[in-house]
Amino acid sequence: MPKGNMEYQPLLQGITETKEKKKFPNKSILLAVCAACIGGTFQYGYNISIINAPTKPVQNFINQTWRERYNEDISEKHLTLLWSSIVSIFTIGGLVGATTGGTLAIRFGRKGTLMMNNAFALLAALLMGLSYPTGIFELLIIGRFFTGVNAGIGICVQPQYLGEIAPRALRGSMAMGTSIFITGGILTGQVMGLNELLGKDEYWPILLSTTCIPAILQLLILPWFPESPRYLLIDRGDDLGCRKAMKQLHGTNNFDSEREDMERERISALGIKPKKPWELFMDRSLRWQVITIILINAAQQLNGINAIYFYADYVFEEAGIPAVNIPYVTVGTGACECLTALTCGMLIESLGRKVLIIGGYTLMAIWCIFFTLTLTFQEAGPWIPYLSMGCIFAFILSFGLGPGGVTNILTTELFTQTSRPAAYMISGTVNWLSFFLIGMVFPFIVTKLQQYCFLGFLVICVLVAVYIFMIVPETKNKTFLEIYTEFQSVEKRKASKGDDGPRTTLLTTPL
Repeated sequence: MPKGNMEYQPLLQGITETKEKKKFPNKSILLAVCAACIGGTFQYGYNISIINAPTKPVQNFINQTWRERYNEDISEKHLTLLWSSIVSIFTIGGLVGATTGGTLAIRFGRKGTLMMNNAFALLAALLMGLSYPTGIFELLIIGRFFTGVNAGIGICVQPQYLGEIAPRALRGSMAMGTSIFITGGILTGQVMGLNELLGKDEYWPILLSTTCIPAILQLLILPWFPESPRYLLIDRGDDLGCRKAMKQLHGTNNFDSEREDMERERISALGIKPKKPWELFMDRSLRWQVITIILINAAQQLNGINAIYFYADYVFEEAGIPAVNIPYVTVGTGACECLTALTCGMLIESLGRKVLIIGGYTLMAIWCIFFTLTLTFQEAGPWIPYLSMGCIFAFILSFGLGPGGVTNILTTELFTQTSRPAAYMISGTVNWLSFFLIGMVFPFIVTKLQQYCFLGFLVICVLVAVYIFMIVPETKNKTFLEIYTEFQSVEKRKASKGDDGPRTTLLTTPL
């Protein structure tokens, strides 16, 4: 018996190692994810939050510069316009980056585009750092535009890179790096803006210039990691380069099944050039995928998360928190969102994408109702503001657990290699336009509807949850071709309900 057990021991050990490799990613992949994210979506979150701390000192600098130029103080109207331009030009830059990111990813590769993208961050840091010593506040507007371009390209290309280097069984967890580093960037920006660090008035040029640090880190670290193996094989036809990349990322003998999946997708894509965004709209076989990414990316900005942050300071004040301590509580909201992104990363492979995103939107709808009630009866008792605070944190938790974490992953998984860059250009454009729209329109909505604006967000959350439940299949542990086939079955079911012949004819496009 002992001898027999010894004979089976290598086999059992091999099975155990296989399970461990499926459960835990290779260390090289984890490091590659960190290297890609630190100069990618981390910059997006960091530059969203970092602009809040220096509001007053930057406005004072603009007024001082205006007085030196024209011998008079700037009017309140012009000051508001210039400050709004500094803040909102970020979204315009992001839109430019999103519309060009897909094309750059096809031409220069995912890794190559991420490396090149750091030039925008370095240029932005230089311009914003020079604005104060030169007395040219217009450099702030130009610098913020370039930070937007950097963020737009990063949020378009980096999720593609993560989705393509990750093993199928861990694709969701690895792709969660996007959300984890966005929330990590937001939290880092909030911490850096505290008075104990760079939040003092005289430090604002240094604070805005710190966007160069993640860019420098990525330039130092990312070159040690390979290009996306899927890009090398399918887009470039570089089989040897693909094998070398997979060997580094997955280990010497742990990528055969992944390689077979890539080969099947490569064969199905033979003779097909990467699609342009408008070609996705014309391809009926991709109709539901395109509708899905448009809806979930618009809803990611229009679901009320921005309204929650807008009301946060008011609720904290009503709860009796001193004004000087509110920035620290705001850091708590950033830490809360970061924590939920990490939690989502641990749950996504066990619960699946569909359960998390539907559950997240459902919980957000519930908190919209409670938050509307607590804001309406804010003066009813001294304990009501604390209920409002609870709603804020609960809403942020629900957002991070669902739409905040899963949206980018679905954009990666719903498309094959030839369609994915164009899909990210579409989703990025929708996301940035929605971001810009909510920034422009939301103050007027709050003025008119006040706390009842959350009833509108309630409707959006419910409609998106219902749509995902009815249309979007579960994508956990499936190849990109299997997901494509499932959407084809959805298309056939919808078409079979048509009244006449022509409406049931599918114009399928070969992979």
